Amino acid sequence: MNTRIEHDTMGEIAVPADRHWGAQTQRSLENFKISGERQPREIIMAFAFLKEACALVNAHKGKLTDQQAQAIASACRDIRAGMWDDEFPLVVWQTGSGTQTNMNVNEVIAHLAAERGVPLHPNDHVNASQSSNDTYPSALHIAAALSVTGQVLPAAERLEAAFAKLEAAYPNLIRIGRTHLQDATPLRFSQEVSGWRELVAAPCRMLRSSLNELCRLAIGGTAVGTGLNAPTDYDEAVCGELRTLTGLDFQPDQNKFHALTSKDALVFAHGALKALAANLMKIANDIRWQASGPRCGMGELHIPENEPGSSIMPGKVNPTQCEAVTMAAVQVMGNDAAIGFAASQGNFQLNVFLPVSAYNFQQSARLLADAMDSFRAHCVEGITPDVERMEENLNHSLMLVTCLTPKIGYEKAAECAKKALAEGITLKEAVVGLGLLTENEFAEIVRPEKMV
Repeated sequence: MNTRIEHDTMGEIAVPADRHWGAQTQRSLENFKISGERQPREIIMAFAFLKEACALVNAHKGKLTDQQAQAIASACRDIRAGMWDDEFPLVVWQTGSGTQTNMNVNEVIAHLAAERGVPLHPNDHVNASQSSNDTYPSALHIAAALSVTGQVLPAAERLEAAFAKLEAAYPNLIRIGRTHLQDATPLRFSQEVSGWRELVAAPCRMLRSSLNELCRLAIGGTAVGTGLNAPTDYDEAVCGELRTLTGLDFQPDQNKFHALTSKDALVFAHGALKALAANLMKIANDIRWQASGPRCGMGELHIPENEPGSSIMPGKVNPTQCEAVTMAAVQVMGNDAAIGFAASQGNFQLNVFLPVSAYNFQQSARLLADAMDSFRAHCVEGITPDVERMEENLNHSLMLVTCLTPKIGYEKAAECAKKALAEGITLKEAVVGLGLLTENEFAEIVRPEKMV
């Protein structure tokens, strides 16, 4: 392998000649050969937004020339376009501040600028007015906000719309309800689907409310929150540039001592992701239970048959989209625990569990967005109710007796239900047999369409 010699404050080190990173990136590669999980691409994209914004402000503040700032901005735009993805090889399991990833970005930008005729130093120029201690927390928030708005919420809105369409398709279909896995009183199928729709919509409202805190950035705090080496009002100016670049309402965190050490906004936002995951688990379980069968289960829903379900049982088809959603959900729940533990470790002036927090948050966002789109396209949009099976179960249910309690009382109604179950007769036969109502009276009162 051809190499070139790069140097940093620790001395010289050989770097692959065809790469744009420098000495600190190479040291990290050699010192942290831990697993294979790389820094999330979303974090690198967030850094590319942040570095461009910082460069433009540094030029305005007289710390960079316009030429230097534009060289940095141009490199950042190319990074965001995906032209240099292979230049960011560092793993998650490195320094807890993310310093090496900050320097990886700085070094790549500096080398790209140098190739274009603008010599830059990764620290003195690309990292001017910054510290890893305020850039990585800021990139963490930028990436989280972009993933929530660009991935999770749009996928959730598409899934919500699919449920709304299913809800509208069957306005008058009545089915038996179930609580405690036992028969309950009737409801409309559309009412149940409306519950699924709201199970998607409600966590999205929580996610949107979390954006206000996610959009507060640590930038301008530099090393420990005091803003050492950063110009006056640097934080507001950088956030202003970020607002222009991203369209999101980024604001400086007014207390940098909080911003550098606390990850409470990330915990709050991921809590909404966990709420969404929990609700998706419930929806997927409802659908696969109600589609169970085809002959020996509930069989009240038909779901798309996407692929063979067994390597030994011919003709078997499984609710695989539901299973994928539930697996994604449990991963998000695990990620939430990791983020919570990581956020609790903000010792003194810095939290040093930043890369693992970024990795888990971004994985959760990607999982939920992808799982919702897959679930919608390959399951929800193809759901149809088995009307005959629903009506059969509805008419066979003993819990229709509930509507008789105003007429015959709770205890007599319970006696009727128990008699029907024990003797294997219909509810009407039990009620009439006990002399509590005539057949005509029973038919007038027990009308499922009046119970929903």
